[in-house]
Formats: sequence, structure tokens, C-alpha cells
Amino acid sequence: MLALMYRHVFASLLAVTFATPVLAHDEKDSCDGKHSEAAASPSAAGALKPGVMLVRGEPLPTNQAAQPLAAVLSKPEDGKTVLVEGVVRRACSRMGCWMELAPAEGGAGVRVTFKDYGFFVPTDSAGAKARVRGRIHVSQLSAEQAGHLRSEGGSMAAGAQREVQLVATGVELRR
Repeated sequence: MLALMYRHVFASLLAVTFATPVLAHDEKDSCDGKHSEAAASPSAAGALKPGVMLVRGEPLPTNQAAQPLAAVLSKPEDGKTVLVEGVVRRACSRMGCWMELAPAEGGAGVRVTFKDYGFFVPTDSAGAKARVRGRIHVSQLSAEQAGHLRSEGGSMAAGAQREVQLVATGVELRR
């Protein structure tokens, strides 16, 4: 009787495991080469509808004014938490696991990733207005990392380069 129960539980777990879709791209397709699994997110293309605010991650503070993105980028402080607003210039075309945020008036932008890959944005987020809260991370990208980001629609130049990134804990998008 006990063996039959174990066999049933094992078969159920096996069925669930194989029925679950793969939710991440493999190491060669990962967005920064550092992760091999990504969290599930209902952020498929087309999920950002006009007139609706889409919230991902932690809720943003309502009583705090956003800093100008241009000011944050002019003197990026590695590890500092900021709240900024801008326009999504482009997003990862494969999964929505990063987006490029620029000031509304144009100019230099910042690549936004999402803390612990806990959420993503719609792949069609380009053109949306965004409020983002996150931690600034200044790093050096290898030529291979920059090339991978370009393959996903990023505006990275060829070769190794310094990058200012924002690791978001929360995002609000609206059209």
C-alpha cells in the first residue's frame, strides 16, 4: 500500500515537472550571462495597453518625487537607491528581462534589469513612460556581453565598455 502511494506521488511530480514550460533561455541566451533561470512573468508582448498602468515588482512610493534621470547618470553612485522617471527606449526582444530607460527629452540612457530576475516587462514596452526604483550598479561589460545585448535589441557599442545599470525593485509603465 505504501509503495503504491509513493509510486503515485512520484508519477504526479514527474508529470508536473514535464508539463511545466521552460521559462528561461539557456546560458548562451541569458541576458547577462550570469543567470540560467528566470522567474515566470505575465509580461508577454501586448500586455502594455494604452491608458493602463502596469506595475512589476514592489510598489513604488507615492510620496517621493523622482530624481531626473540625467542627473543620476551624470554622477552615478554605485550602490545608491534611486527613484527615476523616463521613457523606455527599448526592451529585451526575447524575454523582456531588461529595458533601456532615457530621459523624456532624450539623451543618455540606462539599462534597467530586474532584481533577482523576479519580474520582466513586456517586450513591446518601447515608447512607454516609466517610473523605476532601484539600485545603481556601475560595471565593466566584456565585448561578448555587449554583443549579446546588441543581439537582443540593445544599443550597446561594439567592444568592452563601462555601463551604468539600474537594478530595479519596482517598475510602473504606462502608455
